[in-house]
Amino acid sequence: MDSINQNQTEQNHQNLDSAAAIGKIKELVDIAKTCFLCTKSSSSESVGTRPMNVQEIDDQGTLWFLVANDSHTYQDISSDSNVKLYFQGSPHSDFLFLEGTAILSADKARIKELWNPIMKTWFTDGEDDQRIAIIKVSPETGYYWDNKHGNVVAGIKTVIGAALGKTLDDSIEGDIKV
Repeated sequence: MDSINQNQTEQNHQNLDSAAAIGKIKELVDIAKTCFLCTKSSSSESVGTRPMNVQEIDDQGTLWFLVANDSHTYQDISSDSNVKLYFQGSPHSDFLFLEGTAILSADKARIKELWNPIMKTWFTDGEDDQRIAIIKVSPETGYYWDNKHGNVVAGIKTVIGAALGKTLDDSIEGDIKV
């Protein structure tokens, strides 16, 4: 029985680096669209966690966000640029955790490129609001947990496995190194 479990673990584990890691990051971020961005609080030893919408992910796997320059998020990153991002796409797959370095910017041209009219909810003066800043996160490491054959196949395997009392695991997980 132990060799069966070991074989299943090996089949369901795949570490990714370089282009494969960036591809998986883009795939899972495109599904989730939002994440929890975690920073070390600039005012204490606690962790600041807040939901953030990814405005863009580029071909290098860099994630781009818009933030208010008078926010706790901005202050935290100003003090410590190390961040953690937690994504969840669908209820049973599409999980992604990333650790990386954040850089703050006020590049007006880039803000215009990232701007979405819904952002006016937070930046009432529109894309020219003086409070808008950019967070650019370059991921370095992480972990993903997904399924191999898509949510439909994974769902069917789950239902059949439950009916048979057998594990028909379709998951795949592993470390990410960019």
